[in-house]
Amino acid sequence: MSTTTKTAIIIHGPTAVGKTAIAIAVAQQLGTAIISADSRQCYKGMAIGTAQPSQEELNAVHHYFINEYPVTTALSAADYENLALGWLHDLFQGNDTAVVCGGTGLYIKALCEGMDAMPAVNEQVLQVTETDYAQHGLSWLQQAIEKEDAAFFKSGEIHNPSRLLRALIFIRSTGESILKYRTGIKKVRPFNIVKIGLELPREALYARINMRVDAMMAAGLLDEVRALYPYKDLKNLQTVGYTEMFDYLDAKCTLPEAIDKIKQHSRNYAKRQMTWFKKDADTIWLPADRPDTAQQIVDMANRTQGK
Repeated sequence: MSTTTKTAIIIHGPTAVGKTAIAIAVAQQLGTAIISADSRQCYKGMAIGTAQPSQEELNAVHHYFINEYPVTTALSAADYENLALGWLHDLFQGNDTAVVCGGTGLYIKALCEGMDAMPAVNEQVLQVTETDYAQHGLSWLQQAIEKEDAAFFKSGEIHNPSRLLRALIFIRSTGESILKYRTGIKKVRPFNIVKIGLELPREALYARINMRVDAMMAAGLLDEVRALYPYKDLKNLQTVGYTEMFDYLDAKCTLPEAIDKIKQHSRNYAKRQMTWFKKDADTIWLPADRPDTAQQIVDMANRTQGK
C-alpha cells in the first residue's frame, strides 16, 4: 500500500469529551470503519462502566475491538499493536481511510510508533502482583516500585497505575528494569497518520463526567459490577467505576460515597489523559463541542488524500 494514499485518522482525548459521536460522524462521511483504542471497552460484560458505544452507534458504523474478549483475557499494548495493524491492513484493501478512536494513550502510541520487543513476564508473578495491588492500592504500588526499581520510580510515571504495575511485574519476572528495553526508536508505518485531539474547557468536561456517571448508575452499573464481582482482583477490573463499586459491595463505603469517588477518579483520569496527549506535538487540537468539528476532520483527511 502507498504511504500517500492510505490514512489512519486518530481521534483521541479525555474520557467523556465526546470522541465516539464525532468519530462516527467522520467514519460515516468517509465510508469507513472505526478501530477502538480503549483498553477496557474491548471486554465483554463491561459495557456500562466503560461507556461502550451503544447498539445504535455500533449499527451506524462497524467497530473493531468493542465487546470482543472475556474479561479474563489479558491484553497488552503490544497485542493491540498487532491487532490494530491487522485491521488497518484489511480496511485499507477497500478504503483509503480508517478511523481510530479512544483514550488509551499507550495503545495509540503502540499503533503509531510501535512497541519495543520485551521478554515475557512470569504468569505467577503477574497474578500475585495484581492481587497485591488490588488489595493494597496505589500507595503500595508506588512504594514497591521505589524499592525494587528506583530508576523507573525516578522517571516520573508514579501516578499511572497501569504503567507502575507493568514495571513492577517486569522487574520481578526478569530481574531487570523495563527501562532497559525502551529504545525510543519509532517504527515507520506504511500509511499516513493524522492525530486529532478533542478538548473542552475543564468545567464543561467535568460536568460531562459527572452526568455520565449518573447515567451509568441509572443504566445499571451496580448490577454490572455485581456480575463481575468474582473477577474483582483481575487487572482488567482495576478500573475507575469498578473498584469503587467493589468497595461498596465490600461495605467499605456507602453507595453515595462510591458514586462520588467514581466522579472524582474519572476527573483525575481525564487530567492524566490530557497530560499524556498534550505531550504529543503531532496532535491537532479541536473543540469537541463545535458543530463543524467532524467536518473539519473529514476535510483534513481529504487533504491528506489529495482530494
